[in-house]
Amino acid sequence: MKALLDTNIIIHREASKVVNQDVGILYRWLERAKYTKCVHSLSVAEIEKYQNRQVVNTFHVKLDSYEQIEIPSPLQVEVEAVSDKIDVNQNDRNDTMLLNEVFVGRVDILITEDRKIHKKAVELGLEDKVFTIDSFLEKTFAEHPELVNYKVLNVQKLKFGRINLNDVFFDNLKEDYVGFDKWFIKKFDEEAYITVNSNNGFLLSFLYLKVEGKDENYADIAPAFMPKKRLKIGTFKVINNGFRLGERFMKIIFDNALKNSVEEIYVTIFDKRDEQKRLIDLLEQWGFVLWGKKNNELVYIRDFSRKTDENNLKQCYPFISRSKDCYIVPIYPDYHTELLPDSILNTEASKEFIEDFPHRNCINKVYVSRALTPHPQKGDILIFYRTGGYYKSVVSTIGVVQEIRYNFKDEEDFVLYCRKSSVFPENQLRDMWRYSPQNRPFVVKFLYVYSFPHRINMKELIDLHILNGVNDAPRGFKHIIKEQFNKILKATKSDESFIVD
Repeated sequence: MKALLDTNIIIHREASKVVNQDVGILYRWLERAKYTKCVHSLSVAEIEKYQNRQVVNTFHVKLDSYEQIEIPSPLQVEVEAVSDKIDVNQNDRNDTMLLNEVFVGRVDILITEDRKIHKKAVELGLEDKVFTIDSFLEKTFAEHPELVNYKVLNVQKLKFGRINLNDVFFDNLKEDYVGFDKWFIKKFDEEAYITVNSNNGFLLSFLYLKVEGKDENYADIAPAFMPKKRLKIGTFKVINNGFRLGERFMKIIFDNALKNSVEEIYVTIFDKRDEQKRLIDLLEQWGFVLWGKKNNELVYIRDFSRKTDENNLKQCYPFISRSKDCYIVPIYPDYHTELLPDSILNTEASKEFIEDFPHRNCINKVYVSRALTPHPQKGDILIFYRTGGYYKSVVSTIGVVQEIRYNFKDEEDFVLYCRKSSVFPENQLRDMWRYSPQNRPFVVKFLYVYSFPHRINMKELIDLHILNGVNDAPRGFKHIIKEQFNKILKATKSDESFIVD
């Protein structure tokens, strides 16, 4: 398998100083998965013009470690048509030539962080062959689970003073923010959320949050903020490693916003580096919009008023509507905590659920089913029921339906759709698809919203008249009425601040 690497990725790799830790992780996994790393002659020419001569010299020394594509392939008619529609300068056209090598099959995949290349790939139907660093790592983990030993410890909440300020993780932050070291030391008694690579102890992610009152001074933000209680994302950085830690931390941000009853969330961020641009993409997916500027930084805000919109579930996350239909959904114990790690039972060992697979961290999840009707619809509420019998089965988790997909073109389409967010490894997904050609599985994509603080078992569900005896245990999607949903919320001692109406 040949992987063509975009120019910027190669430059980051061959820089004498660590500029982008994500790229180092990418190269290690390319080698583990036995990909041949390819460089295009256009990239070589572009690197020759690079201002940092040390990077150029280092690249020349290491050029032999790449397979070179010396003679560009003729630009195909279909690719040229997309280029005419999207490209505006020579750099864009050079990027299209890289994409053309994938189109003609000269290389198997292209890895790039460039948004415009990904846009062109979609136009050409090549989106399954053009990857970001993160999506490539997710693909590799799914296809080669035997290679995954890159464990990530559970998110920890630590005082700044117990976190290593000299970790290479902080180098870019020190460059971007004058006085970062002093600011960090002043925060020694405050807390931040982190994850680390358990193999080497290096930081992989860092999040600092601050609650601000209505009297906070925002004189340096334009346009001016109106007085509101806000949650500020003070520092947020995640190394791209395929484990969807960014999504995991978005959940922490929203949980803190709920807990502190804020009206708005905001963040100030540069957009100079690839990692910052990726973070902006992530924030925008979850409803953050550009507000203005604070000095040279961009200011993004997220309205956190209580509202729902089934057509924009992420933008309104984590709020759900009590007026929507509600279903109890069974999930076997073997898969329950894999899919819903925040809903781990007291009887389970947390060390067995170290976050070394993407589906454990994501808010977006998928549930594969062959159940007969009724089926939920977009915006409906799911209550997950961990099976186990009269005393051991429990309701544990609330989700909200994003999408139901019934019709897949083929097995590959099904596997690609499920792979990122499913508990099932690729071979099991293929077995599920092939099991009954007359009754193919369908997929419910949902957002994980809430874990019940107190679990109630089958006996209690029967006592509450939610189940009609042991033979009424859910086998598919069991519809319940609003009054029964309310009983579950009360019996599980739920904080209902995320429920509208």
